[in-house]
Amino acid sequence: MDLDQLVNTATQNGKATVAVAVAEDIEVLEAVSLAHQKKLGKFILFGDSNQIHLLLSEYEPHLLENNDIIIKHVHSPEEACTQAVKAVKNNEATVLMKGNVATATILKAVLNREYGLRTDKVLSHIAVFKVPSYERFILLTDAAMNIAPNLDQKEQIVQNAVQLAHAIGIHCPKVAALAAVELVNPSMQATVDAAALSEMNRNGKISGCRIEGPLALDIAISEEAARHKGIENDVAGLADILLVPNIETGNVLYKSLIYFAKAQVGAMIAGATAPIVLTSRSDSAKSKLYSLALAICTTKNL
Repeated sequence: MDLDQLVNTATQNGKATVAVAVAEDIEVLEAVSLAHQKKLGKFILFGDSNQIHLLLSEYEPHLLENNDIIIKHVHSPEEACTQAVKAVKNNEATVLMKGNVATATILKAVLNREYGLRTDKVLSHIAVFKVPSYERFILLTDAAMNIAPNLDQKEQIVQNAVQLAHAIGIHCPKVAALAAVELVNPSMQATVDAAALSEMNRNGKISGCRIEGPLALDIAISEEAARHKGIENDVAGLADILLVPNIETGNVLYKSLIYFAKAQVGAMIAGATAPIVLTSRSDSAKSKLYSLALAICTTKNL
């Protein structure tokens, strides 16, 4: 399966309603248009209505008279984020999507104690990649939210990723807890945490997946590398989920897959009361479409 097939899978959930915060951006509106063509859902566009109308008139005029597209005028990016989050909170929408706005601004609204979407879970970023010539999806977490997660946070980050994997048809995902080496070294916290997560999995504290670690990246994704180093377990060479030890590792790996490997990518935030499409403002419309599809796939589990 590639990410275009994932878009088709998302249509089987029925139409979602997506609240878009600060929609006055051509890539965002192109993604909305692509999603509408694929019958993924309805959209409530929060932002400067004059700018949204101008962009739609020039680039996507067919959306202007469409009942599936509602435009809500607001006076600032902060208000757009507030109103979009409230729409999800009040069940007027099922998915929140970040538009042309800083991540910190929308997350402030998401985490608001009065009307936000926070739960007692850790919020974490999960990216799903399809690398050309690689036979399966690779899920990467966490490349954008948690800077240096501790063991408890890593446990929840894994659980978020496992739930997403289940939603896209990976029934027992193989999780590689990444580090620089395969042996536990007390001076390298990533290896200590990786071993602890593996033990939690064996003891049933983390279920629905298979976790092994510490594993270096080559051992996690290459069966040949695993054989060469003599490492034999259920995950070596076959990882579905790559758990990175910190945000720097995740960020570099994420961008390497896009710019060097030319991978398709969709990404979202899990752990809130509703899925959040939190793409970079520089991401293409196609990547935003894939991210929408990914989020919609998870709505059946909410």
